[in-house]
Amino acid sequence: MNTTEQIMVQPGMLRSEFVFDNIEFTECHAPTIVETPRGIIVGWMSGKHPKHYDVGIWYSRLVNGKWTHPAEIVRAADSDGEKSRLWNPSMFQAKDGPLLLFYRNGPGPHTWWGMMMSSDDEGRKWTKPKRLPEGILGPTKNKPVMLKDGTLLCGSSTEKDGWKVHMENTRDLGKTWSRTALIADPCDFCAIQPTILNHSDGRLQILCRAGKGRRIVTSFSKDKAKTWTPLTQIHLPNASAGIDAVTLKDGRFILVYNHTNRFNSGPDQRRERLNVAVSEDGINFKAALVLEHTLLGEFAYPAVIQSGDGKVHIVYSWNRKKLKYVKIDTDKLVLKEMPNSNWPK
Repeated sequence: MNTTEQIMVQPGMLRSEFVFDNIEFTECHAPTIVETPRGIIVGWMSGKHPKHYDVGIWYSRLVNGKWTHPAEIVRAADSDGEKSRLWNPSMFQAKDGPLLLFYRNGPGPHTWWGMMMSSDDEGRKWTKPKRLPEGILGPTKNKPVMLKDGTLLCGSSTEKDGWKVHMENTRDLGKTWSRTALIADPCDFCAIQPTILNHSDGRLQILCRAGKGRRIVTSFSKDKAKTWTPLTQIHLPNASAGIDAVTLKDGRFILVYNHTNRFNSGPDQRRERLNVAVSEDGINFKAALVLEHTLLGEFAYPAVIQSGDGKVHIVYSWNRKKLKYVKIDTDKLVLKEMPNSNWPK
């Protein structure tokens, strides 16, 4: 299944399209998506390749059903130092406040540091880049979540001396920060890039990409993200690829991920399947949609949100050349029991 026509016949699919079609970046990766008072914005990183000094953070707006021409927010050349490289943008729209942009700067994941910008006019003008405090990276891929007490919680991770997960938070939209200890990884799953879920009983949950074990891993907190249970596996496969999830207004959880346990590395990575699953408890998921399934394709780094009207919006990297946008009506999804790790065949 690899055409828009085939994808759109699935119950619940409303739109499936490229964010830009007539422009082809050399590489395009790591998208983020956010709803502002005036609509949906998508951001991403583009350049010759992720480690190149020409990488910039770009964005496009969905206006009257059409995507605006891509515009660059910031690029590595705007920062000081030869080691400047930009990575993994993540946006967050504060209620009655600014639009925040987080990203990483540095030669690579082993040595990068956190950066932040903000906009008071929904992305038209941005503040100058600001380096986050030492030891603070901000959300390393997925969107932050605002807790009821006003804490902005960011899922973070490090890749120096092994992959490790921790959480960071700010109560004043990035002026001051604190972070938790590393979350225990008793089986050395090498987890990174947590996505955050809110449970109705007050618990918080993270789902993480895993470098080992071939399964998505999870952890829970009962004390507002101060401490977390040791990481454990859930039943869904993961080929060391980025995931994202969101808590729906009805209390369910929707997850976008590559449903495969095929581990490959380098330019020949196999992220040829991209899928949507739904759960009532954050552990047991049912199959919902197949977004992509093309042999030798790479469909990666999904980002997902639910907008104020209840619709779900997904964006992901399409063969590192374009971004694909998908809109879903969750009330019309037809859920099925999760098949084996080779779904879909």
